[in-house]
Amino acid sequence: MWHDDGVIVAFARRLAPCGSDVVQAREMMLMNILVTAGPTREFFDSVRFISNPSSGKMGYAIATQAACRGHEVTLIAGPVALDDPPGVEVRHVVTAQDMFEAAKSAFQAAHAVVMTAAVCDYRPTQCLDKKLAKSDQPRHITLEATEDICTHLGKHKGHRVVIGFAMEDHDHQAHAEAKLRRKHCDAIVLNGPDNVGSDQAQVQILQVGGTWGAPISDTKANIAKLIVELIERLVHPE
Repeated sequence: MWHDDGVIVAFARRLAPCGSDVVQAREMMLMNILVTAGPTREFFDSVRFISNPSSGKMGYAIATQAACRGHEVTLIAGPVALDDPPGVEVRHVVTAQDMFEAAKSAFQAAHAVVMTAAVCDYRPTQCLDKKLAKSDQPRHITLEATEDICTHLGKHKGHRVVIGFAMEDHDHQAHAEAKLRRKHCDAIVLNGPDNVGSDQAQVQILQVGGTWGAPISDTKANIAKLIVELIERLVHPE
C-alpha cells in the first residue's frame, strides 16, 4: 500500500490539517468510513418543521478523528452550525429521506458506518407549499414513520461494520440492547439527552456477543478516538 505514490499523497493530504492529533503513519488497512450526524427537518409547510436539538458534534468528532487516522471519510450531515471537518467529504442534507438516499449511496463503498445522526422518527404526511396562516382553531398534523436508515444498512451490510447510537432517557440499556439486535448493529453506543449540544459526553458501548463496557465520561473528541479504534478492530481483527 505504502509503495503507491498516489496513496501516499492522498494519505498525507488527509493528515495535513490534523496537527498534533495525527497518528503515526503505519502499515494498516485504511478504510472508507461513513458517518451520519446532526438532526433532520420534516416540514409541514413551506417554513415550519419537526426536528430535534442534535448539534452533530459527536458525528463531526468521529469524522475528524477517522480522517486524522488516514481513513477516507464521508460525512452525511443534517442542518448543523458546524464547519466541515478538513479532509472529509461532506454531503449536506435536510430531511430523513435525503439522508436515507445519501447513506444508501455512500454505503456501497464503505467498510463501516457510524450512525450518530438523530433522524426524526416521523414526518408529516402532507407538506403545504406555502406558510400555514395562524388560526385560533386547533391544527392537526398527521405523521408517518420515516425510513429507519440504520436498520436498512444493517440488513444489507454483508461483511461491513455498523455502529449504532441509542439516545435514551429511560430503560437505557434495555432499549439500546433491543436496538442493537433490531438494527443488526455490530456495536451500539448508549448516550443520553444531557450530551446534546455539549462538548462533553457520557456513553457506554455494547458489542454483539459482549457485555456493557464501563461508562465513559470524556470529551466528544476523545470518545470519538475510542469509537474509531473500535471500528478498526472490528473491520480488521488481529
